[in-house]
This record gives sequence, structure tokens and C-alpha cells, in this order.
Amino acid sequence: MLKHLVFFKFRPDTSEEQIDRLLDMLSALPEQIGEIREYLFGRDIVRSERSYDFALVSLFDDLEALQRYQVHPEHQKVIGHVKSICESIIAVDFEC
Repeated sequence: MLKHLVFFKFRPDTSEEQIDRLLDMLSALPEQIGEIREYLFGRDIVRSERSYDFALVSLFDDLEALQRYQVHPEHQKVIGHVKSICESIIAVDFEC
């Protein structure tokens, strides 16, 4: 199994409507992409100096499943939106 973690730092001018759109887009992905085994995401509640604003934790069977997810057209739409609202995105992928 492979865990995929992504952390998002929103641009200062990101609106609540843009964040709501992100939530809606992410919520739809598990039904659209069969490779997704687990999909959890949400906004940071601590809001410390070191905190990112949003996180995604997902689970895939293996690296090949993650790679198929990454190029899926519906995921690519989400990436386009994320790039328009984020100033920083970091990811970590590890076997579990």
C-alpha cells in the first residue's frame, strides 16, 4: 500500500468560494477514480506559523495506482484549480 500526503498553503487572496470548490472537487474524486482506496482531506484547525492551510491523505494499492490517479483527467482538473489558489504545495509518498 502507498500513502500519498499533500499539504497546501493558500494564497492570501484565496476566497472561501474557491476553497469550497476545492472541497467539492476532492469529494467527487473517489467515485470517479477507482484507484483511490482511502481519501481524507480538510482544513488546518491549529493555524500555527508552521501550519499549512489544508491537507490531503490518500491510500493506493501501489505506485502504479498512484501514477494512474495522478494523470486521470478529473484529478488534472483539481490540480489546475489547486495551482490557481495555492502559493505552496508539498507532498510525501511512502509505503505502509
